[in-house]
Amino acid sequence: MKKTFTALAVAALTATPALADLVVPNLSYRTGPFAAGGIPYADGFNDYFTLLNERDGGIGGEKVQVPECETAYNTEKGVECYESTKGKGALVYNPLSTGITYQLIPKVTADKIPLYTPGYGRTSAANGKVFEWVFNYPANYWDGASVAVKYMLEKEGGSLEGKKVALLYHNSAYGKEPLRTLEELSKKHGFKLVTLPIDSPGQEQKSQWLQVRRDKPDYVVFWGWGVMNSVAVQEAANIKFPMDHFIGNWWSGSENDVKSAGKGANGYKSLAFHGVGTDYPIYTDLKKYVYDAGKASGAGDQVGTVVYSRGMYAAVVIAEAIRKAQELAGHAAITAPELRNGFEALEITDARMEELGLKGFGQAFAASCADHGGPGSAMIQQWDATAGKWSLITDFIAPDKDVLDPLIAEDSAAYAKEAGITERCN
Repeated sequence: MKKTFTALAVAALTATPALADLVVPNLSYRTGPFAAGGIPYADGFNDYFTLLNERDGGIGGEKVQVPECETAYNTEKGVECYESTKGKGALVYNPLSTGITYQLIPKVTADKIPLYTPGYGRTSAANGKVFEWVFNYPANYWDGASVAVKYMLEKEGGSLEGKKVALLYHNSAYGKEPLRTLEELSKKHGFKLVTLPIDSPGQEQKSQWLQVRRDKPDYVVFWGWGVMNSVAVQEAANIKFPMDHFIGNWWSGSENDVKSAGKGANGYKSLAFHGVGTDYPIYTDLKKYVYDAGKASGAGDQVGTVVYSRGMYAAVVIAEAIRKAQELAGHAAITAPELRNGFEALEITDARMEELGLKGFGQAFAASCADHGGPGSAMIQQWDATAGKWSLITDFIAPDKDVLDPLIAEDSAAYAKEAGITERCN
């Protein structure tokens, strides 16, 4: 009986292994009209944690478990994924959806679980005085809008007075994020802002591009995602809009967005808050421990692409926050509230990026109780259709904080009043 009991116990442990102490759910979307962005992001996110597990034995000696839950970029499904995974020891959420983020902010605040939304989500969550559990460094939507305007200013010799700028945007919480910022910047710099919403999923845009052809704006700024992006680039090429005056945000600048337009996409530009390509030492380790070992996420065909790199970057920041939390807590098996402390005390220097095999990949930043948003700088990248690759054509450009900071303070104060939140960090 003793032998039988032991055998059964071993079999049970083998069939249902204990959960890892570090659980980082991946709210992904590999299906639907936004899968072109969701798949590479999820792959990059997964592959980095696989690298840490295979090469380092995890973080601080604790393996990282990354359970995926399919949201299809649907807000209701995203909330369901959150509810079904939060009880499994979830340390942090990164849903890659502004709509889902808006719904999760009050939930993570009540449940005391950090929400990390790099380059997306609610911009005013950069104010840590109000949004204790949300972090969106190193850059947010309003930063991106400001950087785009700064770049246009540079191209126009320092003045946009009398110019016309059209904003084509996904008609959702995501696409509406830059509206207020661009309105304020248009007042400051004297350009006329024309706004053209595109209903989800964005496959039908002919009327908007007919208006662009008729109005002849000097620049088109684009806030798209998923299938909407490739359609917009093709429509711009169809009306022969000058592609070097067509600037997407960082969610509208992947390989999947431009390749279908062929040579017509040549010269198209987009924002970027991290480097591009595989010319970083980290890829040597990824090849050895992940790709060649047959442990790559998905089909393994997204390596080094723009959105793969962004998913990897999000995992890098989360992993570094975990390390900081372990340091502060004095133990490796941290809790979600302890990870929040790690996010708030996180500093990633240029030297640390080099140690990680990502020299020059992303900007240095340091968080604080009040600052959950980071410096907000971004670069401009441009598509070379002949070479079939993106190239960075500027250094990091700083956003106009004189315009953005009051907007963030105003919006976060309104949220605090509505939610009954008392500002902290006094």
